[in-house]
Amino acid sequence: MNFARRKLNIGRMAGALALLTAAWSQPALADKVLRMAHDLSMGGSESLDPLSPVRFWEVNDLLYSRLIRLTEAGEMEPELALSWEPNADATEWTIRLRDGVKFHDGSAVDAEDVKFSLERINDPALESPVTSVLGMIQSVEVIDPLTARVVLSTKHAGLPILLTDYRVRIIPSGSGDTIASSGIGSGPFKLDEYDPEGTTRLVANPDYWEGAPKLDSIEYVAIPDADARIQALLGGQLDFSRIAPEQEPLFAGRSDFVLSEFPAGGWFGLVFRTDTEPFTDPRVRKAVRVAVNREEMAKLMTGEGHATVTCDNPVKANDPYRADIVCPQDIDLARKLLAEAGYPDGISFDLHTSNLETGMVRFAEVYQQQVAPAGIKVNIVMAPSDGYWDDVWMKETVVVTSWDERPADQILNEAYRSGSSWNESYFSNPEFDALLDKARASLDFAEARQAMVDAQVMLFEAGGTLIPYQQNIQFAYKKSLDGIRPVIEDQMRWHLVDKTEE
Repeated sequence: MNFARRKLNIGRMAGALALLTAAWSQPALADKVLRMAHDLSMGGSESLDPLSPVRFWEVNDLLYSRLIRLTEAGEMEPELALSWEPNADATEWTIRLRDGVKFHDGSAVDAEDVKFSLERINDPALESPVTSVLGMIQSVEVIDPLTARVVLSTKHAGLPILLTDYRVRIIPSGSGDTIASSGIGSGPFKLDEYDPEGTTRLVANPDYWEGAPKLDSIEYVAIPDADARIQALLGGQLDFSRIAPEQEPLFAGRSDFVLSEFPAGGWFGLVFRTDTEPFTDPRVRKAVRVAVNREEMAKLMTGEGHATVTCDNPVKANDPYRADIVCPQDIDLARKLLAEAGYPDGISFDLHTSNLETGMVRFAEVYQQQVAPAGIKVNIVMAPSDGYWDDVWMKETVVVTSWDERPADQILNEAYRSGSSWNESYFSNPEFDALLDKARASLDFAEARQAMVDAQVMLFEAGGTLIPYQQNIQFAYKKSLDGIRPVIEDQMRWHLVDKTEE
């Protein structure tokens, strides 16, 4: 796979940050500018194409609109779509659009744009991970300028929740060849300067359908190192950032900051490639997971009350489709499984991690210590932060991974279905895929739920991903910001965020 990756020039980055620091130290101007950082995890190849595998998601969230979005309570509400209605067997969905919405170039958002944007998901040239989630979209029919009919290859009662995906954005019809750099959408901010390795600047869209944003502009600066991002926040160069529990003490006595925390379904995990020895054997895969004390790891990593223990289950705790699985640490079982697989003296392997996100290195270290009594010897290999997802993830045999929460249908298909482009463990099981198909095709909740539960149990028994806990999300931001909501960033209503004088 060739993403036309551009390698980060560290020297140029250091110079750029020095200039930015100097600029940020100047007296505040009248303009209300919100400054945040991104981790340069795609190594400079970050794309404004929302469907790209190397999407610049933080910026894309500001440029483009969804058809349907989620409320603070996790319920669906209209964005560009005013309504969505299925036919009797949920093989077709009729979507009616909001009138009067315009793209940044002044053109009207209509059903042709919906047709183009949704049908584009299945373009093989894009290699989009969204294909594994919405590949059942067979075609989109334009009924009239504000009405589109989505035709599915199979019945699916859960289509609307999948349309809330952070990458499923509506772009102008025919813009596929230019969208990666033009950024023309209908979102609350417009592209002013695009520099993934330096600073990307967005300005307020005065014609945004929900009203002009309260901020004048938003800037995203590339800072690959997690510790450097926090220091930039503490030093006044940034206004808002996620933080890890271990970083809370850094804000002690800082009345100029607000800390916010809320339950979420994201996680750090370990990925063991199931297509590579010794992890081709499901006994080995289970051994390297049951050797972990999940309760202890959650406390060591996040402290008390910041996480929910999970048994390698990617489905968040409050999802109605989540399976209830019990998985205490079992060193004896781990040793037994390894011996049965032909490794009576244990195994050793390299574990790749990075300081891309705070906690990724410590996660690897805690794992290394916990599994040693089972005869599992782990050699931690540090990888550069910039380009981690492009150069290390899905390439090395064992890596630390990081995901934000997704609905059950989405995460199970996106990360575990055979052949999915983001199937990071290369897990492939026809019975598992059949369970996902059964869940999608059923219009009966109990039947669909049971199929998803069975699929999650199968992952615990034979999967290639360790997910010991799901972690709350924590933000730290300047007290001068108003309108920050307890939701993940791609659900934030950034046009309602305001900045007062400090």
